[in-house]
Amino acid sequence: MVGRFPIAMRSIGCLMLISAVTGSLGEAGVVAAAMLISQGVAAPFLGRLADRHSQRKVLLTTCAGHAVGMALLLTAIGLELPLWAMLAAALVTGCTSVSFTGFMRARWAAFVDQGSLRTAYAMESILDDTIFLLGPLLVTVLSPAAFPAGGLIACAVLTVTGSIVVALHRSSEPMRAREPGGSPQRAIAVPGVWVLMAAYAGMGFLFGAVDVSMIAFAQERSEPGLGGVLLALIAVGSLVAGLAYGAVDWRVPQSALLVVTSCVLTLSAIPLAFADTFPVMALCAVLAGIAISPALIAGSTLLESVAPKGSLSEAFSWLNSCGALGIASGIAVGGHLGEQGTSAHAAWAGAVGGLVALVVSLVGQPVLRKGRPVSAVNPELTTAEQ
Repeated sequence: MVGRFPIAMRSIGCLMLISAVTGSLGEAGVVAAAMLISQGVAAPFLGRLADRHSQRKVLLTTCAGHAVGMALLLTAIGLELPLWAMLAAALVTGCTSVSFTGFMRARWAAFVDQGSLRTAYAMESILDDTIFLLGPLLVTVLSPAAFPAGGLIACAVLTVTGSIVVALHRSSEPMRAREPGGSPQRAIAVPGVWVLMAAYAGMGFLFGAVDVSMIAFAQERSEPGLGGVLLALIAVGSLVAGLAYGAVDWRVPQSALLVVTSCVLTLSAIPLAFADTFPVMALCAVLAGIAISPALIAGSTLLESVAPKGSLSEAFSWLNSCGALGIASGIAVGGHLGEQGTSAHAAWAGAVGGLVALVVSLVGQPVLRKGRPVSAVNPELTTAEQ
């Protein structure tokens, strides 16, 4: 959790610091976006390196590079250097941010037996919900007007600390698989991984558009502060659903569960377009969150069963990057629709994203049921270097 808190803190901390120092929210948004995009692009390649050379080496190397990048970013902002200097530092910071959630899910796959894996992923989903509930609050508290750099400094400390602690936890480190050619099969080359990436992109689009619809709904009623309350209620619904889903010993195939949860996720976005009062929207927000954790848990469990054993860090990094890309796209489209129309338009856009995930899940059933490629089922395994 220590290493993952910055996921929900970096962009907000960046926005708060740059806007406080330069007075330009536009520049702050550009720098924060550059950091997020570079992180999404670099994460799968860092995951690939972890699969080939061990997570320990990648975590220790990237946390050092991340500390340097964050120091450069803080210096560039503090000295009010030109935008290009802040962008360069943001790119270094983003490119050295590993997919912590992906790395941890790969570790659970190596650390627990198959029967406990769904429960482990349910706990991961609950932790993610908790982080996105508390992270924005934490960075706000740590970035007062008197010291706006506090949030980003905390992000750097948390990232370095979490990376080192996880790197030193050797018993959970995934085994490295060696193919006859000398390196593990690429996760990106497996059709089942592509299906899940596309499904996650659709889900991410729904999450982003729904978030915007909550904010737009509150603004339309001249109560912008309640937008955060509605977003928190979505996270509460997801957290409770994650607890319930992880506690059930499902006998249904995971591929079928992905279809069911994607369908519920899509349907749950539709009532948001018809809510007209805050109490009704609050109830709809909780219901909209109920399918989030189960859908993500089903996707994570499926990924473990279709991706090559020696490429799980890369596979989960691709999944997280596609989800992040979907969220960014959903926010952009939902924001445009919410500005030009109403919050209902953003909600309908979210439902379309969920429909994409549902269709992809249905069409990809044959691939998902096939499981891990034959070439990746029994690779020669070597334990992580001691």
